[in-house]
Amino acid sequence: MAAASAPITMKEALTLTSLGINQQFVTFTHVTMESDKYICVRETSPQNSVVIIDMSMPNQPLRRPITADSALMNPNSRVLALKALIPGSTQDHLQIFNIELKAKMKSYQMPEQVVFWKWISPRLLGLVTQTSVYHWTIEGESEPVKMFERTANLSGNQIINYRCDPAEKWLVLIGIAPGAPERPQLVKGNMQLFSVDQQRSQALEAHAASFASHQVAGNDSPSLLIAFTTKTLTAGQLTSKLHIIELGATPGKPGFSKKAADLFFPPDFADDFPVSMQISSKYGLIYVITKLGLLFVYDLETATAVYRNRISPDPIFLTADAPTVGGFYAVNRRGQVLLATVNEATIIPFVSNQLSNLELAVNLARRGNLPGAEGLVVQRFQELFSQMKYKEAADLAAESPQGILRTPDTVAKFQSVPVQPGQTSPLLQYFGTLLTKGKLNVFESLELSRLVVNQNKKNLLENWLAEDKLECSEELGDLVKTVDNDMALKIYIKARATPKVVAAFAERREFDKILIYSKQVGYTPDYLFLLQTILRADPQGAVNFALMMSQLEGGCPVDYNTVTDLFLQRNMIREATAFLLDVLKPNLPEHALLQTKVLEINLVTFPNVADAILANGMFSHYDRPRVAQLCEKAGLYMRALQHYTELNDIKRVVINTHAIEPQGLVEFFGTLSKEWALDCMKELLQVNMRGNLQIIVQVAKEYGEQLGVDACVKLFESFKSFEGLYFFLGAYLSTSEEPEIHYKYIEAAAKTGQIKEVERVTRESNFYPPERTKNFLMESKLPDARPLINVCDRHGFVPDLTHYLYVNNMLRYIEGYVQKVNPQNAPLVVGQLLDDDCPEDFIKGLILSVRSLLPVEPLVDECEKRNRLRLLTQFLEHLVSEGSQDVHVHNALGKIIIDTNNNPEHFLTTNPYYDSKVVGKYCEKRDPTLAVVAYKRGNCDDELVNVTNKNSLFKLQARYVVERMEPDLWLKVLNPENPCRRQLIDQVVSTALPESKNPEQVSATVKAFMTADLPHELIELLEKIVLQNSAFSGNPNLQNLLILTAIKADTTRVMDYINRLDNFDGPAVGEIAVGAELYEEAFAIFKKFNLNVQAVNVLLDNIRNIDRAVEFAARVEEDDVWSQVGKAQLREGLVSDAIESFIKANDASQYNEVIDVASGVRAYEDLVRYLNMVRKKVKEAKVDSELIFAYAKLNRLDDIEEFIVNPNLANLQTVGDRLFDGELYEAAKIIFTHISNWARLASTLVKLHQFQAAVDAARKANSARTWKEVCFACVDAEEFRLAQICGLNVIVQVDDLEEVSEYYQNRGRFDELISLMESGLGLERAHMGIFTELGTLYARYRPDKLMEHLKLFITRINIPKLIRVCDEQQHWKELTYLYIAYDEYDNAAATMMSHSPEAWEHMQFKDVAVKVANVELYYKAVYFYLEEYPELINDLLNVLSARVDHTRVVDIMKKAGYLPLVKPYMVAVQSANNAAVNEALNNLYIEEEDYERLRESIDMYDNFDQISMAQRIEKHELLEMRRVGAYIYKRAGRWKQSVALSKKDNLYKDAMETCSQSGDRELAEELLTFFVDKGKKECFAACLYTCYDLIRADVAVELAWMHGMMDFAVPYLLQFLREYSTKVDDLIKDKLEATEEKKSKEQQEKDVVAESNMYAQLLPLALPAPPVAGMTGMPGMGGGMPMPGMSGMPGMPGMPGMSGYGMPSMSAF
Repeated sequence: MAAASAPITMKEALTLTSLGINQQFVTFTHVTMESDKYICVRETSPQNSVVIIDMSMPNQPLRRPITADSALMNPNSRVLALKALIPGSTQDHLQIFNIELKAKMKSYQMPEQVVFWKWISPRLLGLVTQTSVYHWTIEGESEPVKMFERTANLSGNQIINYRCDPAEKWLVLIGIAPGAPERPQLVKGNMQLFSVDQQRSQALEAHAASFASHQVAGNDSPSLLIAFTTKTLTAGQLTSKLHIIELGATPGKPGFSKKAADLFFPPDFADDFPVSMQISSKYGLIYVITKLGLLFVYDLETATAVYRNRISPDPIFLTADAPTVGGFYAVNRRGQVLLATVNEATIIPFVSNQLSNLELAVNLARRGNLPGAEGLVVQRFQELFSQMKYKEAADLAAESPQGILRTPDTVAKFQSVPVQPGQTSPLLQYFGTLLTKGKLNVFESLELSRLVVNQNKKNLLENWLAEDKLECSEELGDLVKTVDNDMALKIYIKARATPKVVAAFAERREFDKILIYSKQVGYTPDYLFLLQTILRADPQGAVNFALMMSQLEGGCPVDYNTVTDLFLQRNMIREATAFLLDVLKPNLPEHALLQTKVLEINLVTFPNVADAILANGMFSHYDRPRVAQLCEKAGLYMRALQHYTELNDIKRVVINTHAIEPQGLVEFFGTLSKEWALDCMKELLQVNMRGNLQIIVQVAKEYGEQLGVDACVKLFESFKSFEGLYFFLGAYLSTSEEPEIHYKYIEAAAKTGQIKEVERVTRESNFYPPERTKNFLMESKLPDARPLINVCDRHGFVPDLTHYLYVNNMLRYIEGYVQKVNPQNAPLVVGQLLDDDCPEDFIKGLILSVRSLLPVEPLVDECEKRNRLRLLTQFLEHLVSEGSQDVHVHNALGKIIIDTNNNPEHFLTTNPYYDSKVVGKYCEKRDPTLAVVAYKRGNCDDELVNVTNKNSLFKLQARYVVERMEPDLWLKVLNPENPCRRQLIDQVVSTALPESKNPEQVSATVKAFMTADLPHELIELLEKIVLQNSAFSGNPNLQNLLILTAIKADTTRVMDYINRLDNFDGPAVGEIAVGAELYEEAFAIFKKFNLNVQAVNVLLDNIRNIDRAVEFAARVEEDDVWSQVGKAQLREGLVSDAIESFIKANDASQYNEVIDVASGVRAYEDLVRYLNMVRKKVKEAKVDSELIFAYAKLNRLDDIEEFIVNPNLANLQTVGDRLFDGELYEAAKIIFTHISNWARLASTLVKLHQFQAAVDAARKANSARTWKEVCFACVDAEEFRLAQICGLNVIVQVDDLEEVSEYYQNRGRFDELISLMESGLGLERAHMGIFTELGTLYARYRPDKLMEHLKLFITRINIPKLIRVCDEQQHWKELTYLYIAYDEYDNAAATMMSHSPEAWEHMQFKDVAVKVANVELYYKAVYFYLEEYPELINDLLNVLSARVDHTRVVDIMKKAGYLPLVKPYMVAVQSANNAAVNEALNNLYIEEEDYERLRESIDMYDNFDQISMAQRIEKHELLEMRRVGAYIYKRAGRWKQSVALSKKDNLYKDAMETCSQSGDRELAEELLTFFVDKGKKECFAACLYTCYDLIRADVAVELAWMHGMMDFAVPYLLQFLREYSTKVDDLIKDKLEATEEKKSKEQQEKDVVAESNMYAQLLPLALPAPPVAGMTGMPGMGGGMPMPGMSGMPGMPGMPGMSGYGMPSMSAF
């Protein structure tokens, strides 16, 4: 059968070997293809790698250095699954990687070996072991899940396939096994079918199987089918079958009938068997592929054989489904990847004609929508229709292939059938079937809708449209529009009937949707027409529509001017304004005219709108002078000012202050320069100073800083406007500190009569010049003196003020100033009045009027300076009578009394208010005794002592000092440096103290003597007072003082005083005696007062006699005394005696000291007795803890156990630690066991060498430190089994791993350490450090295992660390592997070259070389290969060709003399057109005399020294080489040299071609002459033909005629004549066409002018626009005509004229 007519086409998609894959790896175990997207090939030599081929770009395979036993690419994504057998075990390590993300997704270590695996879905891997099947999902962290166990029939089978249905409810496992003994070459197939829901398996014989889905008629749900093939030998007979059965049929629903068909194997293929089955869901075909390349094709529904053929001469071992094309891929042993697809053009004819199975042909065509069955389908339809089987006919038409029956004719046929009463119309049956099957086409939708519309069932249409059952069209929309506009719009939109959609939106006035829709579908409507339409119906909508147009991408489709004129022509000023305001928002320069237009329009019609526009500041590019003029005319003077730029214009407008808002005018002045602003202000003052003064003042206030305050002041002064000056400066007064401003303001206020303001400023301001202001006010002689009073009062001019007021007879202001303004300055006023000889009566009256408000002291001073003090007598007495307590009042009065000698003693002793120092000082020179009285009254110690010393009044001084009882005063008078001390002491002893009856005075005196260190005098005094039965004999203080003084001054009297006196303070005096080292006296005092504790302390601490203390304690029998004795004994080390004393004292307070001391001397027996006593009184943890420790020291372990089980407060943890530290391990073991402290118990057990128990305790403790301690102890004790148990729990901690390793290594236990690390690999918590440390140990002690370890666990190793170790240990191969894994390709390459005997491997080096970053390594690699592996250098250079500098490589090889060695490389890279490569290759070709390659090289690559090359070979002995030389000359443009060389070698053809290409007429004619001279007639004719364009006709004819060669020149002459006649004809034709074109152009120009004139007549009525410089008319007005003036716009009589904008009228459109 011809391949073109075969129903199945085969083509080669690619060949694996062409991609560099070795033939030996094209096997079932090395190649996997899980889908039509990827092929994965596993290579094992020259190095382990995995090649991934993307079927969308098969020529770019991805090769990765990966070691694995199997590799599978995910069916959908770039996810790779790897499987590797763990050496020395039957376990497989599974890993899943995401290639794009370069990340590991999952990994798992299978407990048993995986014999087969496969992606059964994009998320699920099926894993088959010897006994079971598992599913492993790539999602999450889950482990493989066991699905079922393999049945017995698959035992010993090779698993070749595993599949599941789409719902993952049915699973099938297929394997093959050797055949029966009588025919072993016939492979036996076995299958296990498993139901997930039922958890049941069924064993069958089958070689291949697959699941499929099929829709059974009458069943809503698709049926799940399984198809499988069998080939069995029964009683010597071969039986081959295909079976198709349904799985999980639903009861009560139509099911699929079981089908079976024979597989026919030709005799030559008797032992062949199916290896794969693929089912095409697109066509419903089953493909069965056999090992020897046979293909069987069956129909899924009927199991009918469709086709059989051999598709591959080589065995096929792998297939994959190709669902997009309805075929499959197959891979054979040759490496071909074949694609089998259905030949859609031939399969139906093949089935109908070759197989004569019309029904199958129709079903296939219908199912696959295939051509070729049109006649059959139509014939069948006619038959059904004639048989009145309209339902069946409708079904057939609905499913007809390629819709051949879904035509208007079919609809007409159904329409023609009459409707039987009570039955459904066949036409409706037909449409119902179509709706059930799918979507109606355009015609069907239209006809059905017509029926529905006629029946007014609009809701059906809505439902069908919602379900997308109807094909929308413009006609359908027109039909529906008659009943529902909204539904019609939806149909128009779906049908993309854009004009109808736009029209519908316009009808609905949804103009915004028009633009949105047009943009979405890329439609450009007639915007101008739409705008005109909307304008007539909805002006505001027109504005909105125009605005939306302006926002379209690419700009507004209608010119803004045109849109504006449309509004203006209809007198829609507001609408035009709204539109322009929106579109002109960007404020662009190109919109200047439009900005001017919108302002002109509104300034003429609606000035307030224009004012608002200008206020917003939207525009900045309009014609400002023009707008300024219009603003002035419209009365918008403020806007005019803002737009005028000439000073004269501004002056003209600014005087219209009556129509200008003042605040705006003030702000306008802020925009002017200083000079212009002052000029305008002057203009305003000149025009109307009174009316404009307020504005000028406001301007000056607002911009005073810019204009200058001085300039403004001068301006006001120039117009003598003190009022303006007053108001202007008033604004600056509060902020200015300039004295001149304040002064001028005061001056202006005074001259304008603002006396109150003058008064306020003089009162509040701090910056006016006081002297100048005072003088100005005095000169002004204001009727109100208050401003002057303020200035003088604030600045100290009170005398001047008083003199001014007195001289000007303004005595009322003097009284007012003194009484109300500042009474404190009254003394200055009084003084000045006295100087001015004012009458005393006025002064006294003035003083009396102020009274208590007057400051008396300065008043007295003023009067006293002028000897007028008595003037104040009446005033002072009046104050005293009013109850004044002012000290100055009484001082002055006292001075007056002393001077008048009016009973001064009485005043000094009875007056409590005067200042004793002042009055006493005043009396010293007049009467010292009066001074003493004054000083005594005020306790003026220093002054009194001085005056009494000066006047020898010692008796008075002694009495005063004793009575005063002031220590500081005593200290001063008893100072040894006081020359009068002796006299004072005598008076104190003889007079003052005997007179005193006050004990405190006595006490103070005694203390003063003591302080003055006069002990002897004090003792005599005290003996007289205390011992001689005086009033103070029984005074305890004096007794204490006597004893203490004796202790200090005379110790011999102390014991006598102790015995004679009874009222002293015994405890205190006793302590003082102890301090004075009078121990016996102190003991006597304490004993006398029954202070036994203090007494025994004296014996113990001071006298240091423990025996006396024990005797004393036994006598008094007090616990406290025994306690003190016990403490002393404890301090002296008498532990037993001390403990006995403490027991007698029943004292537990000193247990800390007792414990410390007893422990120090190991008196544990005594300590136990003491602690048992203490426990009865004290509940302290330390007591119980120390008791346990004491028991341990006495080895009383039973007591310890008994103690800890009873209630106690012992800190057992601390006690246990202490016992452990004290090496009391048995006792510590008891404690740690009791408190369950397993960590410390483990440490204790280690010390006791109970290692097994220590491990058990460490397990309970589960602490890294404990595990480590026990581990180290076990290592030292050579208990390696236990050490490993501990070590496994330590090494999972990253921080402790290194310490464990060093411990083992330091003791030389390398094997045990390696064993420990190897065991740690399988731990769940195994981390990178374990893998790295094991690698380090392998490198140091077991290098033979290192590489295997690296390959298995490279992803879990700390590569940099292991790199250092391998470098140190010189494991070069492993080091290279690590460098590659760590992407350090430079180091990898360098290592392989430096240590090539061990590390170098060619394929690996190539892979590494292309990834290095250091370019120099490329050239080192070239040298390396040149020296060691020259036969492989071309392979290396081919890999590096894209990275190396070819010139440098050629130079290296040339210097080495091995250039021919790299010829293949140079040929491969010559495409880069490198000069060095080209020259090297060309030289090799010359040496090899390979002229063909040389010429090919010259043609393709021109980058070399052509002239040198030509000169070298033009004398070559080989003709072809010389010919190449001529060719080079020709390429280099050396035409003459090339022609000469060709003529020399009689290569005339080359010579002629060279001349033709040179374009040199002289050279061509010279060659022609050469041929004539040589008599080469044929060459002559050939040269004329070849050089036709160069040779002149006259030269050719002349040479031919002269040498008898005319016959050879005739062809040339004929061609020449034809060419020139054609040229003449073309010239004539061109001239005629040019003439016609000129006439046509002139006519078009005339038409344009005429049309322009017509448009000029139709211009809209408008007033002329303002003239624009350089323009006589505006665009669009035709011919640049000037715009005629118009009286106004139509429809708006009386409106001011508007400018013409050059827009044509609506009739122009």
